[in-house]
Amino acid sequence: MRILVAEDDRPVASFLKKGLEAEHYAVDVVPDGEEALYMAEAYDYDLLLLDLVLPKMDGLQVLHQIRTRKKNLPVLVLTGRTRVEDRVKGLDLGADDYMVKPFAFRELIARVRALLRRGNAPVDFTLRVEDLEMNLVERTVRRGDRKIELTPKEFALLEYLMRNQGRAVSRPMIIEHVWNFSFDTMTNVVDVYINYLRKKIDEGAEQKLIHTVRGVGYRIGSPQ
Repeated sequence: MRILVAEDDRPVASFLKKGLEAEHYAVDVVPDGEEALYMAEAYDYDLLLLDLVLPKMDGLQVLHQIRTRKKNLPVLVLTGRTRVEDRVKGLDLGADDYMVKPFAFRELIARVRALLRRGNAPVDFTLRVEDLEMNLVERTVRRGDRKIELTPKEFALLEYLMRNQGRAVSRPMIIEHVWNFSFDTMTNVVDVYINYLRKKIDEGAEQKLIHTVRGVGYRIGSPQ
């Protein structure tokens, strides 16, 4: 599998190249939008990792041009832009997935694999667990008819739980993927934020969705 990385930040580009090559992908890196468009058209890639803020040609322009010329190339956008408008525009222009920096590399690899497996199948940007629904583009959460307001970190934690629904995830796993640092046995930040989510999602509900798995961590889903 061959991946093209369009990233002008050299440390980030080097990190992505080394990490992807360690996963046995062939990787080419380009530092600007014009070269990204040229390489994507000239060679057969299985996936494009595209930063939106690029010199010479903006990432959104690159995406628009690629979608008019190479419709079947999967594109995963990596960007520091966090506004809903940017996500919506990128997805409307044909991005297959969208990740906001900083991100956990293991999650990136999981999304890369999913895109490579999925090929050209339609993408659903909504996560669902029972009557809980998360829209990843609009960054909204609803349980039944009730809209739930979350902070960015609460949203990131809930997204990680929902992507692993039915599976127990440990505190170290949550720390790595949501906070992007190594687990400190002295910190209770995960438990504090789980409590925040429980108050917003489960309080007053007949069916509780967030469960403690003793000796492991937490799980979201129906009771077992």
